[in-house]
Amino acid sequence: MNLFQTLALIAIAALFVLTLIAAVRGWATRRDALLWALLWLVAGVTIMWPGVTKVIANALGIGRGADLVLYCAVVVMMIGFLMVYVRLRRIRREMTLLVRELAIRDAISERKPPSDEAISHEATKEGHFDV
Repeated sequence: MNLFQTLALIAIAALFVLTLIAAVRGWATRRDALLWALLWLVAGVTIMWPGVTKVIANALGIGRGADLVLYCAVVVMMIGFLMVYVRLRRIRREMTLLVRELAIRDAISERKPPSDEAISHEATKEGHFDV
């Protein structure tokens, strides 16, 4: 095993442990944690035994294992970008609805008849005094 493999496997192991900790503490859903743990395991296997990717690539009709890894990475990143985009759109929509509701609530509360205290305060500001 070369230096890159050793360092990469240490990093992958740390990410795997952090994923498990996130799942136990509730920072990530179990489904997300399972997906990430599986990703870290696959990454660890392909780093430890790079020939595995060549065998799988040849079975799929792809010439090199590195090409298979690149194709998979591109597809996974595109799926990730789509998920982030959809989540961002949902958050923007929820924020728009919330701001709209607050604006309507404020507009309605401003139309209520003012209390006696508010009227005397306004008269004092304008220089009028109730006697």
